[in-house]
Amino acid sequence: MITTFDAIDGTTLAYRTVGVGDPLVCLPGGPMRDSAYLGDLGGLGAHRTLVILDPRGTGRSAAPADVSTYRCDRMVDDVEALRGHLGLDRLDLLGHSAGANLALQYLTRHPDRVGRLALVNPSIRAVGLKVTAAQRQEVTEARAGEPWFPVAMAALESILSGRAGPDSKQEIAPFLYGRWDTAAQVHQAAESGQHNEELARIFSSEGAFDPPTTRAALAAHRGPVLLLAGAVDLAAPPGLVAQFAELAPRAELVVQPGAGHYPWLDDAEAFTATVAAFLAGPDGLESPPGGDARVGA
Repeated sequence: MITTFDAIDGTTLAYRTVGVGDPLVCLPGGPMRDSAYLGDLGGLGAHRTLVILDPRGTGRSAAPADVSTYRCDRMVDDVEALRGHLGLDRLDLLGHSAGANLALQYLTRHPDRVGRLALVNPSIRAVGLKVTAAQRQEVTEARAGEPWFPVAMAALESILSGRAGPDSKQEIAPFLYGRWDTAAQVHQAAESGQHNEELARIFSSEGAFDPPTTRAALAAHRGPVLLLAGAVDLAAPPGLVAQFAELAPRAELVVQPGAGHYPWLDDAEAFTATVAAFLAGPDGLESPPGGDARVGA
């Protein structure tokens, strides 16, 4: 089901709902990628009503008049407008990849509005971490026996050395999937039509992130936090996500075996079991006084 609402600047934003139960607001990555790539998150809608937002200027959401509002910290207002539209006192949030940056920016600005926070294969821009060569090597060495490995590894080395060719991004794509099979290739082929590179540059432009402030907000957060990593994810290596988990006092780190950057594609059952168990734990989202925490039709 597709629903629209107005952001504070009047931009019409869209989200789709999938599933049943209490709402889980899902923020896609990219950054600035149509949320269609999330699908139904491997069937997670069997446990929660997924409220999957199309960021402004992507998918079914309108483009704003002011392009500066694509910056990550300014898109916090869109999440807050969605909360008000849903009539919820607090949000349970799931941020995938770059969507984790937006989830953390929202937590920083509205700490009392966040219940449970699931960060899946998270980007680390908002907290200022850096991937190390050792963390990257751990992942690449695990794929050395794959038939695509020599081409992908050469492309990765060209990117890291500043000599990337026109096909380098495509050639390293297998490193982002646990299995480079037909399903993965179809999923990856759809990216070019879903992702806006120009908007992505604005999303991460100067001033978008304040890591010390975000770290402080995460350290002060007393709600449960899930850090889910794919064991063979080049974009968010497990060692890096483990460092991330140390920043939150109630963080739970889960490394999904055999998974890449899209763990719901690699093993939907394992992914949904992990996230559903986390969401069902204590200290979850409570209904606002006199309200209902479910999303209506």
